[in-house]
Amino acid sequence: MISIALAGKPNAGKSTFYKSATLAEVDVANYPFTTIDANRGVSHVRTDCPCLERDERCGNEHCHDGKRYVPIELLDVAGLVPGAHEGRGLGNQFLDELTNADAIINVVDASGGTNEEGEPVEVGTYDPVEEVDFIEEEMNQWLAGIIERNWETVERQSRSPGFDIDEALSEMLTGFGASEHEVAASLRELEYPDDPQQWTDDHREALARDIRARTKPIILVANKADIAPEENIERLRETGKPVIPATAEGELALQKGVEAGVVDYDSGDDDFEIVGDLSGQQQAGLERIRGVMQEWGGTGVQDALDTAVYDLLDRITAYPVQNESKWTDGQGNVLPDAFLLPNGSTPPDLAYAVHSDIGDGYLHAVNAKTNRDISDSYELEEGDVIKIVSTAK
Repeated sequence: MISIALAGKPNAGKSTFYKSATLAEVDVANYPFTTIDANRGVSHVRTDCPCLERDERCGNEHCHDGKRYVPIELLDVAGLVPGAHEGRGLGNQFLDELTNADAIINVVDASGGTNEEGEPVEVGTYDPVEEVDFIEEEMNQWLAGIIERNWETVERQSRSPGFDIDEALSEMLTGFGASEHEVAASLRELEYPDDPQQWTDDHREALARDIRARTKPIILVANKADIAPEENIERLRETGKPVIPATAEGELALQKGVEAGVVDYDSGDDDFEIVGDLSGQQQAGLERIRGVMQEWGGTGVQDALDTAVYDLLDRITAYPVQNESKWTDGQGNVLPDAFLLPNGSTPPDLAYAVHSDIGDGYLHAVNAKTNRDISDSYELEEGDVIKIVSTAK
């Protein structure tokens, strides 16, 4: 399962974002370090379900009238303060939690209502642009420190016949989630001495920056957009980073309204309908949320998750079935499963994603939309429905 981590300074709204995206019970409070241990839960990305191409909706529990929600893991890491890579605020412990994430959402307090330590200040008095490169720089410096502390091992290995720097660095960086391919790609981009003993701190830091960018891409969520001065959002966008305005509190309020049966809303919609009785104060609160949604095209929470997975990680959704005409599994369930695969994946890749035995026994595949056999090298597209024919059952 793809893992997305929420990171940022304390009190930026990460836990509220997490709660609204997972509906898990977590502590939410207006003071730094509400979260101490990382929270892990299941959230979803949203895409169009292939059942929209048929006469009837599929009825899958993850499909809401053609809006398909595909599970991902969401990780809420405790707030990071400046100097986290040096251990400030238990920073090393919190940075460790990010190593298994595929991408990171940097939750920024766009309102400027908390300082760099996450302490409440008057809205608009702290510059949120200061947070733009914060997580990125802390992670870069943290990884550079790990590389430096382990460099003596690389130097010793380099004295042995047949030394391969790609293999040595891959072994060192496996724990950070870097594959051998990613390490090799980084080394092709960098200029460095052949002899590891000649490497400087600048060489190691350049490696850390490139590996971090490849293995832990980051997007910005301009949270608290409902109370943020408009110029703050614009200035964040002017940084050139991908920025998604969001109101995590607004999303959470809507989800609570759905649970209470008074709001009709699916995460990622750009509007909602009030279907139950509300007090005047509740109705006024929801109308304020509606105004923010109209301005930004939604609450931003679902958009952030979708952007992280489909754009940042460049994933597509594929649907394996056993019956290519009915689009069902062996129990008659329509479009029972959805898999998030790297763009460029092939039918054998999908077979292995389903199960290693299915992959090992792979024979051929059928495009259920066209009812035609497809080649092993066919590149799967978003929304493809595929029958895998395998010797494995």
